Amino acid sequence: MEWTDISITVAKRDADTAEAIATMVANGGIYIEDYSDLEQQSWEIAHVDLIEQELLDKPRDIVIVHMYLAPDENPAEILPLFEERLKNSGIEYQLNTTGVEQEDWQNAWKKYYHPMDIGNRLAIVPGWEKYDTDRIAITMDPGMAFGTGTHETTSLCLETLDAIVKGGERVLDIGTGSGILAIAALKLGAKVAEGVDIDPMCVRTAGENAERNGVADRFTVLVGDLSDKASGQYNIITANIVASAILSLAPHVPALMAPGARFIASGIIDERKQEVLDGLAAAGLTPVEVKEKRGWVCIICEKKEA
Repeated sequence: MEWTDISITVAKRDADTAEAIATMVANGGIYIEDYSDLEQQSWEIAHVDLIEQELLDKPRDIVIVHMYLAPDENPAEILPLFEERLKNSGIEYQLNTTGVEQEDWQNAWKKYYHPMDIGNRLAIVPGWEKYDTDRIAITMDPGMAFGTGTHETTSLCLETLDAIVKGGERVLDIGTGSGILAIAALKLGAKVAEGVDIDPMCVRTAGENAERNGVADRFTVLVGDLSDKASGQYNIITANIVASAILSLAPHVPALMAPGARFIASGIIDERKQEVLDGLAAAGLTPVEVKEKRGWVCIICEKKEA
């Protein structure tokens, strides 16, 4: 099946805007070409400092956001909406479309995804690779669901879970994606975990990853959102989504927090840090730690005392 690859080339400073617009419009996958910190990413992700010249020659001041349309989607319907939002954003962009076979874009990214150590206890290992380690290994095949561990927002959450999971916790993962956070919590010692996501594909992928890691019997993953799926109280709640979604769900979070619980909010670009901090405070949540990594923010909160 041939999919349509819509690529948007923008200045590095406008990458977050272009990505946000593509996320709103796309029903398929999104892939981002960003070589601005290639050397650092190569070392952190693959632990190598030898990089092919072809990659070193890539421009560092632009970012290309690829949005994929399924064969049954009409580009003539999607493109006008996409262009309208890009124009209204005020950013400069270049728009191109090409055909691409489904297998090409579903698998091409795998050559850049390698085992990595995170925190003091965890290692994230792609399902197609072997990794000899004494760490707690999380075997992942994220498919088209977000959550490989390589993105700053996910690694910030994983580092936090590595530090706070002591054993026996009940965990809720909002916007579970690949299920990586809930699975990590379970393998670190949490008793049970629940994951919710509005995308059925993510729910399926998360369930498959739970089976792959031997925690499916302790992981319940459901299609839906926080309001109609979560119940009772949790010791750890994670939400690696986007700032606007965090602000929307924040008022509902305190009621779901057991005494001493922690709420981990990530997926926040640094420009919106204060806005999210203010929104969390208004919802009855007190930040106990703020972590930042390359323009992304993770906020760890506790419930305000009554």
